[in-house]
Amino acid sequence: MRRLPRLVSLLLLFAGALLLSVQAQEAGDDGRAPADVRVMTIQEAIGPAVSDWFLRTLADAEAQGADLLVVELDTPGGLSKSMRDMIQGILSSKVPVATYVTPRGARAASAGTYLLYASHVAAMAPATNLGSATPVQIGGGGGQDEGGGSPFSLQADDGAAAGDTGKDGTAEGASEEGDGASAGQSGDAGNASAMEKKVINDAVAYIRGLAELRGRNADWAEQAVREAVNLSSSAALEKNVIDIRADSLEDMLAQADAMEVDVDGVMQTLTLADHRISRIQKDWRTEFLTVITDPSVAYILMLVGIYGLILEFYNPGMGVPGVVGAICLLVGLYALQMLPISYVGLALMLLGIGLMVVEAVSPSFGILGVGGAVAFVIGSVMLMDTDLPGYQIAMPVIAAFSVSTFLIMVLVLRMALQSTRKAVVSGSEGMQGTTAVAIRDFDGGVGWVRVLGEIWQAHSADPVREGDVVVIQNVEGLKLTVRSEGQSND
Repeated sequence: MRRLPRLVSLLLLFAGALLLSVQAQEAGDDGRAPADVRVMTIQEAIGPAVSDWFLRTLADAEAQGADLLVVELDTPGGLSKSMRDMIQGILSSKVPVATYVTPRGARAASAGTYLLYASHVAAMAPATNLGSATPVQIGGGGGQDEGGGSPFSLQADDGAAAGDTGKDGTAEGASEEGDGASAGQSGDAGNASAMEKKVINDAVAYIRGLAELRGRNADWAEQAVREAVNLSSSAALEKNVIDIRADSLEDMLAQADAMEVDVDGVMQTLTLADHRISRIQKDWRTEFLTVITDPSVAYILMLVGIYGLILEFYNPGMGVPGVVGAICLLVGLYALQMLPISYVGLALMLLGIGLMVVEAVSPSFGILGVGGAVAFVIGSVMLMDTDLPGYQIAMPVIAAFSVSTFLIMVLVLRMALQSTRKAVVSGSEGMQGTTAVAIRDFDGGVGWVRVLGEIWQAHSADPVREGDVVVIQNVEGLKLTVRSEGQSND
């Protein structure tokens, strides 16, 4: 029996040693735990929802001590404000960020090129490309590539660039390869306005600063802005535009192992030979922002909200239209404030709705209604102040709401016209000519009659007996003047 405690102690000691050996094996030969690598995939235009998701993911990675955040990127471009927010997050992050353009056939166009240059590690898969970073001023036309290129919005946050536009400081860029429409080409240089030059020069200075910070090819970066040139992954590696050309994520991590990167002013060596990959999925907030920041959805929410409030004001006490309208309006306005909108377009829309409401309240026989419908349509077309594909309100949506709004206005106008032709059916005038029944014999020409379920005192020059049907000739206060039904109305 004395040997039993010793046996138990030996078993516990053996189990502890085995556990320590397993942990040591997992930690690696150098005693380090596997590198914590977070991976997120962006396969869409860079917008408010993507920027918010990226910054929150980066903050979580920093708070939890991750070793590397990998962004698998495939984007046609995006909004400048969202792009700059992401780049500022990368530059101030304590966690290295690697941008990997993948899968094969993907691209990092326009805003994606800036993100590649800003990242601590820039990598591309075979058969991918980057470039087409030429900016042009918003509203200048030609912001969309005729050949299917990748325009993006370039917004300068200071007064030295697009912020001087007097709107929202946003500009739009596009790939103009092969058509000679690049803002940097000699054919357009003489015609470029001062504002366009400021926008281009701001973009050049911005991307050159990123290139110099990361030790990458600044001359090609400037060329990508001025001439909208593109590079394949192999050419980008040869020209020192990127750091790695990798067939897979594992290949990229293997090549990035032991790289020295500047993380917020501190040189760090990436240790990725032994790593653990955690893929970050979009949460409900990102999905919600993605939906509501779709310009068509934001447009619909705003209009549903406005119409709901109007309906509630017309019929107080219903409750449901007012509550739903208020929620939709607030959500729609929240989404619009994150998008590059034209406040002139928004003002025209509100003016148009206001004119149509006035038309409904006090009909002007179409003058205010038609003017309101025209203002509404023009404002809807002007609302989105960008030519970036994916950030335009779908024309079928504008047409549907414009037609429905116009039809509602026509219906209200028709009802108003019909009301002017109808006889009065209420009040004292509405009672004239209707019939009543005497409820007792008239005494001295005065008696009582029943009309429309009510008892009225009546006066008649004709003899009236109980049950006789009389016709109301006039209403004076609470007294009726009646005549026998058989008598003519003199």
